[in-house]
Amino acid sequence: MTNIKPIKIAIASGKGGTGKTLLSTNLFYTLQKNNHEVTLVDCDAEEPNDTIFFSGTHQNTIDVTIRVPIIDESKCTFCVKCHEYCSYKAIFIIPPSKIIKVMEDLCHGCGACTYACEFGAITEKDVSLGKVNTFSITDKTNIIETRMRVGVYSPIPIIKRGINEAGNNHIVLFDSPPGTSCSFIQTVNKADYVLLVTEPTPFGLSDLKQSVEIIKTMNKPYGVVINRAGLGDDKVHQYLKENGIPLLLEIPFDKEIAASYSKGEIVAESKPELQEQLLKIFNEINQKYGVSNN
Repeated sequence: MTNIKPIKIAIASGKGGTGKTLLSTNLFYTLQKNNHEVTLVDCDAEEPNDTIFFSGTHQNTIDVTIRVPIIDESKCTFCVKCHEYCSYKAIFIIPPSKIIKVMEDLCHGCGACTYACEFGAITEKDVSLGKVNTFSITDKTNIIETRMRVGVYSPIPIIKRGINEAGNNHIVLFDSPPGTSCSFIQTVNKADYVLLVTEPTPFGLSDLKQSVEIIKTMNKPYGVVINRAGLGDDKVHQYLKENGIPLLLEIPFDKEIAASYSKGEIVAESKPELQEQLLKIFNEINQKYGVSNN
């Protein structure tokens, strides 16, 4: 058996709907079936869905909170310093009318307003941003789901907590949020290797280019998986060849695959050839980029 080293792999894409979750869940399944200790972290906190594909046992829930200010108007002098110190405009104030209000959805919990207040008018309270749920799938595998509360401005604190819960002692897969925003960067930053998923369309190519440029600045090794191969044109192939970017796998544009995925089924379960391909790719990545135990 191949000597498996600890490794963290992010599965990412420049846009939604390219097959990122398809690849994440099928790779997780493949490693599970080959008796590896593996954790899948669903970092798409705005719309997590990895648990749809597996039957697991809920193990733990962590409430991710932020400290937001409470203003005691009886002590407030309406000096506006808290408003001026707030970089996120989370404190609304009309001094002549003696109106002051904390807009909790804008607060980043930085504590600047508390520091600014010289009159002891500001204290803090915990407000929930979201939850991190852990599900045991087998005795060696689990899924960590990040899920933000509706109306929260940023999923970053929830994603960070989910990634931290995964630990460092085995294989960790990050199902990254779509796009190339801060959520994508936060997830990819913790990976040893990045699997970029794209599709052979103009939109797929455009977003792939954005992802590649960002990953280059982060000095992360990466390779590309083309989903729905056979659809669209060959410009993605040309781009990869011209830039020396490794093409690791092509998943065909197949009605059977689409139907299976739409039912919440694992494609690799009915297509053993996909399982073989995914295991081969993982072993190659692991041997080259896995973290040494020495």
